Amino acid sequence: MKVLIVEDDPKLSGFIQKGLAAEGLVVDLCADGDEGYALAITREYDALVLDIMLPGRDGLSILRNLRDKSIDTPVILLTARSALNERLDGLKLGADDYLTKPFYVEELAARIHAVTRRGGSQVLSLLSNGPVSINPVTREAKSGNERVDLTAREFSLLAFLMRSPGRVFSRAQICEHVWQYHFDPSTNIVDVYVQKLRKKLGEEGAAVIETVRGVGYRAREEKR
Repeated sequence: MKVLIVEDDPKLSGFIQKGLAAEGLVVDLCADGDEGYALAITREYDALVLDIMLPGRDGLSILRNLRDKSIDTPVILLTARSALNERLDGLKLGADDYLTKPFYVEELAARIHAVTRRGGSQVLSLLSNGPVSINPVTREAKSGNERVDLTAREFSLLAFLMRSPGRVFSRAQICEHVWQYHFDPSTNIVDVYVQKLRKKLGEEGAAVIETVRGVGYRAREEKR
């Protein structure tokens, strides 16, 4: 799943990003409310985590504007423990859940999975390409009728490519979105993981991931 975190505390946001990445989620970070709102309306996310107190638009304003535009992406609010009125206002505006600070990142991950299951968002529907299918909610993968056991990182890589069939991603883009760090030209980590994926998916399933020589990789675009 891909999640946007709008939080202006760099230490906390870095902690969240690291913890959610370990759970296999792809995380975008933003420290400004106006920028966060722009990202939320122009990019597809499975869930949004909004701090209420932000520079620029506050979290409640972002939530209100999103719901006014009929954008129903699940939203979890981060609030101070004493901010009961803000939590109530957020729920009335259409927040799906809230979490009071401080919290365990494992609890945030569990709440993200819960709200996305309830929301039934289109981006969480079953993804399929040829014999390969994945369920972003249950994190199950199949090639043909056989279940494929993938690590969290392998699943994230496969899901990242399958969300945009036909679109070519460079190794740098894949590293940024799947591993959450800038690409080191000296590493072959992306190629290694693609090889692992292809082996696990079997001969027919492996063909879903195409190499674009000199550029990177893509999920094949199925002919209609």
